[in-house]
Amino acid sequence: MRSNKKKNSIILLVLLLLGISLGYSLLSSNLNISGTTGLSNNTWNIHWSNLSVTNGSVTGTQVTTPATIKTGDTEVEYSITLSTPGDFYEFTVDAVNEGSIDAMIESFSNKTYETNGTTEKTLPTYLNYSVTYSDGIALAPKQKLAANTTEKVKVRVEFKKDIEASQLPTETDSIVFKFNVTYVQADNTAVAKPSPYVYTVNRYNSSVTGKNSVLLNQVIPTNITQYNTPSEALTAISTESGKNAPFYLKHKLENGIVTESSLEFVVTPEMAAANTGMVSGTYTLIGEKTTDKASDYISPYYDINKEIIKTAFGYSNNPSRCTGSGTGHSSDFTCSVTGLVVGPFANGGVVVNSETCICSVNSDGSSYCFW
Repeated sequence: MRSNKKKNSIILLVLLLLGISLGYSLLSSNLNISGTTGLSNNTWNIHWSNLSVTNGSVTGTQVTTPATIKTGDTEVEYSITLSTPGDFYEFTVDAVNEGSIDAMIESFSNKTYETNGTTEKTLPTYLNYSVTYSDGIALAPKQKLAANTTEKVKVRVEFKKDIEASQLPTETDSIVFKFNVTYVQADNTAVAKPSPYVYTVNRYNSSVTGKNSVLLNQVIPTNITQYNTPSEALTAISTESGKNAPFYLKHKLENGIVTESSLEFVVTPEMAAANTGMVSGTYTLIGEKTTDKASDYISPYYDINKEIIKTAFGYSNNPSRCTGSGTGHSSDFTCSVTGLVVGPFANGGVVVNSETCICSVNSDGSSYCFW
């Protein structure tokens, strides 16, 4: 039986440390120099900065020590109490390379300990705990932090909301988390942090389980081809549909799970030249991010999507390209030129089409194309 009721048991999280260890290696192990040279302008400076606690995190007496960047800017410390299923504490902090030398992750450690901070402990089943980049991508060795760049890291500790009563702690439990990442000078093995986005042009098929759709909060089915770049997706949809289709689906993944799906369309320079006022570029229409909606639901992204479309189509000087009031629950607001029709829906859906080739993100967050 599920239980979300408030419990007397308290989870006390103390002395939680997040540190950066700074590693440095020689610029070169084999320099052959004739004459005089110097490396006086090179600097090595990696640190934490710009810490921000996420709205909705526990506050007040549940926060003994707010997440704080400590002296030296290489350590973050915080201490919190989570007392009710659903409680969480989350913050982001920037890993900053303010030096002139490219760095990369050499190693990192992310472990759970008893209160002595040295005896390892298994993460309790009633807790979620993660340290990732802010977009959900996992940290990994060799990932590059280029000179004068920043990567945002997200830390989250959560008392699970939907757990069995038998999983709840029966007494106060004290836990110590320690995360440490070591950066060293980047070499030729350094790699860029992976993109959290993949692209698809999956064709609707009612005879396939899931109808060949990409669904929220699930992995993308193995039968759906994933593309790494927009250009690959554009080539694929035009080739497969046999149509000039300047659009595709874009999906954000966190730990392999689809957390949001959007639709991107392209106004080419040729299209802009043929339709005075249109602005060439790639435009992203925000897809629905939840299936938990009341019957009178209006998507918070509807007006945003509408303004994006207006900009792309040069609406201010050419309103005749668009039809429908597009207010309230109206879903008949669309803008069109030869080869491209785009429209948002008040219930969260977005759709584009060209010559009977269509891609859409629907009000339930599912997405597919058809032709």
